[in-house]
Amino acid sequence: MNMYLHELKSLRKSTLIWTCAMIALAALYFSIYPSIAADAVDFQQLLSGYPASVRAALGISIDTITTLLGFYSMVFSLITLFGAIQAMNLGVSILSKEARERTADFLLVKPVSRSAIVSAKLLAAITMLFVTNIFYYFAVSVFASLVKTSYSGKLFFMINLTLFFIQLIFLAIGMVISVFFAHLKSVLPISLGVVFGFYIIGALIATGQNYSERFISPFKYFDFAYIIKNASFEAPYLITGAAIVIIAIAASYVIYAKKDIHAVS
Repeated sequence: MNMYLHELKSLRKSTLIWTCAMIALAALYFSIYPSIAADAVDFQQLLSGYPASVRAALGISIDTITTLLGFYSMVFSLITLFGAIQAMNLGVSILSKEARERTADFLLVKPVSRSAIVSAKLLAAITMLFVTNIFYYFAVSVFASLVKTSYSGKLFFMINLTLFFIQLIFLAIGMVISVFFAHLKSVLPISLGVVFGFYIIGALIATGQNYSERFISPFKYFDFAYIIKNASFEAPYLITGAAIVIIAIAASYVIYAKKDIHAVS
């Protein structure tokens, strides 16, 4: 419990920064939605001039773009990018920071098992992601109500819930990547490289209609147009995401329990 609380304390500043950044970005886009809705026909005509491949890469659906949910789902793809970076940073750093800060010996000589260490750190990271999502959802719900337009609260919640799912996937990926490095001196390059790599791949495969290609990028596991139309998630991608989380976290436990951990020299 002490380790869990210590991790929460150490993560609160970065969590606050990421949460505020995502809320500020959402507020910016919500502020311009009324003017877009007022000129809906002209805006749709403008976007229809874009190639279909470009619209697909940007997550633009001409049919729903002027509705609140359609517009928000386009904006939300950028929010998920921010959230994925936050989660990836947590995943990569949570098990490697003792080695980077040269406190590994101090931690590992305590009468706790390595699995307990991983559990405490993982629980702290998930807690912070949960806090981020709670505050973010509360804020965007207020923004949506200020716009004063009708929309489905259920669909709005489902779209926002995908942020937490995507963050869990990247948290798990970050953890399993971190345990493979004996000396990890910097977290940001790895986090940005992996997240942007998947994001770019997702944008590229969005230009096609191949169902199986979407399994490559976690950013494409949740099709907002499908959610809006069917009020549900696509089961194959949801199961794949859950499998990635379970396998990556299990591998992190096993590898961390066996690896030699040294302070960075």
